[in-house]
Amino acid sequence: MRPPSEAAHIRLSRRGTPTPGVTALGAEAVARIVKTIEVFDDFCANDPHEEHDFGAFDVDVHTIMFKIDYYDQNLSMHSPDPPDPAITQRVITIMLAEEY
Repeated sequence: MRPPSEAAHIRLSRRGTPTPGVTALGAEAVARIVKTIEVFDDFCANDPHEEHDFGAFDVDVHTIMFKIDYYDQNLSMHSPDPPDPAITQRVITIMLAEEY
């Protein structure tokens, strides 16, 4: 079940959270990371269910991971139908691999 909108459509300022480790890399690095996520399309290795909700890539000496979770409109539980934008809020978490 692949939702119609992926990482490129989730804006960090609206429904995204960088972890403390990512934030500590500085604003310039975070901006590069976000831009990389916006164009990320290498889901084949990390996407066994073809949901396009997880990715990993290297930036400088760090491996960055991102995960998209699908919540109901109140952000209180998982969405009963993740592909339906009328009832789903997507939230992205961006972390260093060592923070996992």
